Amino acid sequence: MTSAAIPGWRSGIPDGDVLIAIGANLPGRDGAAPLATCRAAAVALDGVCGLRLIALSRWWETAPEPPSDTTPWYVNGVARLRGAAEPGPLLLALQGIEAAAGRERPYRNAPRTLDLDIVAMGGLVREAPDPVLPHPRAYVRRFVLEPLREVWPGWVHPATGQGVAALLAGLPPAPMRVIGSGAAA
Repeated sequence: MTSAAIPGWRSGIPDGDVLIAIGANLPGRDGAAPLATCRAAAVALDGVCGLRLIALSRWWETAPEPPSDTTPWYVNGVARLRGAAEPGPLLLALQGIEAAAGRERPYRNAPRTLDLDIVAMGGLVREAPDPVLPHPRAYVRRFVLEPLREVWPGWVHPATGQGVAALLAGLPPAPMRVIGSGAAA
């Protein structure tokens, strides 16, 4: 199958809405609180790789996964972008925004100043090269799916065919609460 035959592709470039998970639980490089860092990241997403920010979830405070008494809670949200972009350059652009916020990667699931993950790009499903799409663990993370439902209640996981409501219904409860509006700045 050629990429042109894959739903959500046009001329080899994914076309359709893009979902970006935003999270942080450490102060940014500038000392800003995680909520302020996440809001600034949302502003930075508008225009990245030619994509437009069309919706932003409320901000949620969520417990770390795996649970930890020593790790600060996270601020999480989801941005919905519209346009056509290539996955590789978008990933590099997101990593640049993370680096500007002081992101370091000392070990898997380490606390972070900013985390930007591509959850999905249109209907694109791919296992390689990076980024893997849709994000391989987003569909089992309540802290991604709750804010995703706010920006796109009718979203359907391109690989499983399940809607966001069904995915959420299959997950156990998790400690999380709304802490702020979806205002980016």
